[in-house]
Amino acid sequence: MKKIYYLSSCSTCTRIINELDLKNKKFEFQDIKTEKISANQLSEMKKMTGSYEALFSKVAMKYKALGLDKLKLTEEDYKNYILEEYTFLKRPVILIKDKIFVGNSKNTIAAAKECL
Repeated sequence: MKKIYYLSSCSTCTRIINELDLKNKKFEFQDIKTEKISANQLSEMKKMTGSYEALFSKVAMKYKALGLDKLKLTEEDYKNYILEEYTFLKRPVILIKDKIFVGNSKNTIAAAKECL
């Protein structure tokens, strides 16, 4: 499976898609704003990362706005917030066969590029 969960309005996601040339590599694209992540999809991602927290973006504007930075969130909380609000998914999430790459750090993108 080759899939990317991303935001079409996110310039960082667009840059990474272009940098990795994903449009020419037969990837399935899911814009998480227009096509919400299902509980099953999120569960599969969690199996690959080991936790919902690893998939959760603590830099999302709503994280501080909702006061979540002052709470001790559980795995169930992370899961529910991601399912309720697409901005809480750390992005992009790139799936290549049985590997997952979460976020936009240089190391993550370099590892994804190497896997391609």
